[in-house]
Amino acid sequence: MSRHRSLLATVLAVALVAAACGGDDAGDDTTTTTVASTTTTTGPSSTTTTVPASTTTTTPPASTTTTTLPGEPLDFGPASGDVLGVVAVSFDDVLNLRAGPGTDFEVLKKMPAREDRVIANGRAQALPNSIWYEVTYSGVTGWASSTYLAYLGGTNDITSQIVDDLGEIPQATTMEALGRLVADTFEPVERPLRVEMSGEPSVGDLGEVIYDVVGFPDDALRGLRLHVFGQPSEDGSVFSLMSVEAVSLCGRGVTDDGLCV
Repeated sequence: MSRHRSLLATVLAVALVAAACGGDDAGDDTTTTTVASTTTTTGPSSTTTTVPASTTTTTPPASTTTTTLPGEPLDFGPASGDVLGVVAVSFDDVLNLRAGPGTDFEVLKKMPAREDRVIANGRAQALPNSIWYEVTYSGVTGWASSTYLAYLGGTNDITSQIVDDLGEIPQATTMEALGRLVADTFEPVERPLRVEMSGEPSVGDLGEVIYDVVGFPDDALRGLRLHVFGQPSEDGSVFSLMSVEAVSLCGRGVTDDGLCV
């Protein structure tokens, strides 16, 4: 009997030592629950039953970051893969390709005036005072203002139309001035036209300059790109209009024949 009491005392002592060794790690993100071992003594012979400790682990959910663009998405605009050109940007300026729709976003790349390899991605975003297209240029994808993007249509000779509107063959002392005379033959209808010299004046056997005129009331034909050629006088002091080639700047698309749709 004394032997049984001695054995029971020993078992209780071991259990008290085990209970004194518990702890937790405050820096861990998991929760652990442990069920202590249970010892049972029956009759003259002792029986020990051990229940394995169970562990419950809770893992916090992964965080998700969502970027919200300003403005509202539009269900119209250039389709994915459409090719656009930079319009109404001065020859000594650039069109910024930005990280998001709006001038508050970082500039990723600069697109030169008259660039004609801008690829639409099929997304458009409307801000309170502007519309932006998601495009890719030279391997970089970003957002650019739709004000300065258009489909490039076909080219037509409009020299006779310009001469008829002016009543004579126009002359000027510089190609810049001659080109402006041609551009100003287009009068605003509903709003002021935007006129930009997108091609720098040059003089060789002929003088030439390029002007973009945009803001036409027709949303199919947004404007024209005017390639103006002038004949210099013998002393180079005066340029007379020789020809005007007009490229259609289309707002909604262009047919295989170069017509705005």
